[in-house]
Amino acid sequence: MATINLSVEGMTCGGCEKSVSKALLTHAGVNNVAADHKTGVIAIDFDDTQIQQSALEQAVEDAGFDIAA
Repeated sequence: MATINLSVEGMTCGGCEKSVSKALLTHAGVNNVAADHKTGVIAIDFDDTQIQQSALEQAVEDAGFDIAA
């Protein structure tokens, strides 16, 4: 089990939090997602034997948000 915190740009409301959480939770290996639009951070608990960080970042981008540099 691993946890990462991704800084994300473009989340402006609770609907954005739900949208990105739903997109991430559809992937095998993702166990929990806590998105906070006020801080711009998404905490993701995942099984790193099933999914890699790069795939999680791609899922966030596919949901319409940008990973902060």
